[in-house]
Amino acid sequence: MRNKIVAGNWKMNKDREETEILLAELAAKLPDTTAEVMVAPTFVNLQEAVRLLENSTIQVIAQNMHYADNGAFTGEISAPMLHSIGIDTVILGHSERRAYFGETDELLAKKVTAALDKNMRVIFCFGEELEDRKSGKHFELVESQLRNALFNLEADDWNRIVLAYEPVWAIGTGETASPEQAQEMHAFIRKVITEKYNGELAEKISILYGGSVKPGNAKEIFSKPDVDGGLIGGASLVADDFMAIVEAI
Repeated sequence: MRNKIVAGNWKMNKDREETEILLAELAAKLPDTTAEVMVAPTFVNLQEAVRLLENSTIQVIAQNMHYADNGAFTGEISAPMLHSIGIDTVILGHSERRAYFGETDELLAKKVTAALDKNMRVIFCFGEELEDRKSGKHFELVESQLRNALFNLEADDWNRIVLAYEPVWAIGTGETASPEQAQEMHAFIRKVITEKYNGELAEKISILYGGSVKPGNAKEIFSKPDVDGGLIGGASLVADDFMAIVEAI
């Protein structure tokens, strides 16, 4: 049975005091659930988040990492650094990293390989722009992102991969892919993995939907058979909203 996961990506939000307040609220309001619940605060608050949630089942994860262990990479963070403060899961390939910081499939392939080599778990993000969908190239684009960044991996490597499909046109815009559109793409992703590897592996991979998931639409989106949870942006910054989404899974 695939893991159900709800992960909150806080992006560049919340200072230390705000982080402490929100984490306390989340820990207090976490419902009884079998789903994995994760939060990704900013780098400067990761260690404090780990400390504050040490008695909670909420996992603390990182928003990004460099492919090198160390070196002259000003401003970057490595997998060993994350491990040293108790972090073992990282988000890679988020659309904002691709769009604003020029991260390519080739760079992301290096990051994924580095993360797996250091026993990190990876939440790998990918998805199409609005023009790709309008032109009917969304399936082609998604398949190329998977092939370029992940299909160099051995089948066993996928035990530490979680996929997060995020239609870029539905991130921070208030637009949301319909549950049917989400299911269609998630099923297509499993088909692509089946063709490269095998159906058994494809059925084991958790695939999250990321794109304006809110308390009002989470239950319907999560009810689709190939949708295993969500990568949540803005709604993860409000304790009641995030917990409502957790309850929806």
